[in-house]
Amino acid sequence: MERQELAADPKAQTVGPVILLGAPGAGKGTQAKLIAQRYGIPQISTGDLLRDHVTRGTELGRKAKAVMERGELVPDNLVCDMVAERLNRPDCGRGFILDGFPRTVAQAQWLDQFLTGNLFENKAVSKIRPLVINIAVGYNQLWKRLTGRRSCPTCGRIYNVYFSPSRVADICDVDGAKLITRRDDSEEVISQRLKAYERQTLPLAEYYRGQGQLREVDGERDVNTVSAATLETIEHGDRL
Repeated sequence: MERQELAADPKAQTVGPVILLGAPGAGKGTQAKLIAQRYGIPQISTGDLLRDHVTRGTELGRKAKAVMERGELVPDNLVCDMVAERLNRPDCGRGFILDGFPRTVAQAQWLDQFLTGNLFENKAVSKIRPLVINIAVGYNQLWKRLTGRRSCPTCGRIYNVYFSPSRVADICDVDGAKLITRRDDSEEVISQRLKAYERQTLPLAEYYRGQGQLREVDGERDVNTVSAATLETIEHGDRL
């Protein structure tokens, strides 16, 4: 379906499904929050969904918890069931942002079928093809963003030794505490995360590119420029 004309109030606009792709450190979460605030549509991540279902003790949550306690990955059928339940809620009636889903081509194919099938209840949204935005950042830039992060264990402030260092090396500007590197920001962990992203997500990007749904935004620019380009893509992305 072609892009609809914009409403004067962004929060009255039917945005449709927006899927954000981007490697760890690309700034995907920042852009998702911006889109959600501007248009008043929900940001949906599978991590949040899993935690919510486990906390509420739903049937899906109990099944997922049992899998996770065995140290196994939650299977696609459970994840997809959680996504389906979430997308059928009324607050997704004008659109939604998927952050971290789909992760594989199989999940993308399931999503295509769900959004166009009878089980998807938000019919206004079902008429608009998903717009897939890839926040593109080169490997070297991602490496610096992730390995350069330092955090204050006291106040929680985040620094980066390459882009936003503290005034005194390894010391928090606010309270003088010694900065730490989180385990998730170690070079070994980051290397594994980036390799896993490439294995999973590059085929996904090619899948959407082949369907004419993929749009790319240069994520190496400053955050305001990236935000402006992301919103421009949503409003003038020419969904075919």
